[in-house]
Amino acid sequence: MLRWTVTFLIVALIAAIFGFTGIAAGAASIAKILFFIFLVLFLLSLIGGRRSV
Repeated sequence: MLRWTVTFLIVALIAAIFGFTGIAAGAASIAKILFFIFLVLFLLSLIGGRRSV
């Protein structure tokens, strides 16, 4: 999931460089949402892994 976040971030940066502000804003918001989902899942797996040990 982190790979998708980086992909959308790169798409947003390239679109911003070429002046496609709508596409850049959309890709940046998707990257932000995916990053927060990744962060929550990472923290849940970290907590779950510590409980089983």
